[in-house]
Amino acid sequence: MGKKNRIRNGQLLPLPKKPNCVSTQTDQHDKKMQPVPFKGGMQESQERIKRILLSLNRVEIKTDSADYLHAIVKSKFFKFKDDVEFLFDEQTNLVHFRSASRTGHYDFGVNRKRMEQISDEYKEGK
Repeated sequence: MGKKNRIRNGQLLPLPKKPNCVSTQTDQHDKKMQPVPFKGGMQESQERIKRILLSLNRVEIKTDSADYLHAIVKSKFFKFKDDVEFLFDEQTNLVHFRSASRTGHYDFGVNRKRMEQISDEYKEGK
């Protein structure tokens, strides 16, 4: 799935009703997370996110464009796939993100924990 199919009106796709996802651009309070500010410019911010993603296990970056990253993360045992996306908003200097499991209903908080870890590492400058 290319960038055009995953971005609508300059925003990441809306989340499903299932609890196995999080986003910075949702109105669903229990799934809402805060975007992170740019560190330097957009390109530097994107490079920082890519370094963090590539330091994680079982991650494959599928789309890498000027303002968007899409990666797939596979679970260790069952090889379930989660879509992890980042949208770099140059107007607000914010990095928005979305992480959602492709299958199942519950994720035991895996998507939220992953995005909290990525956000923390990003803010710390790793």
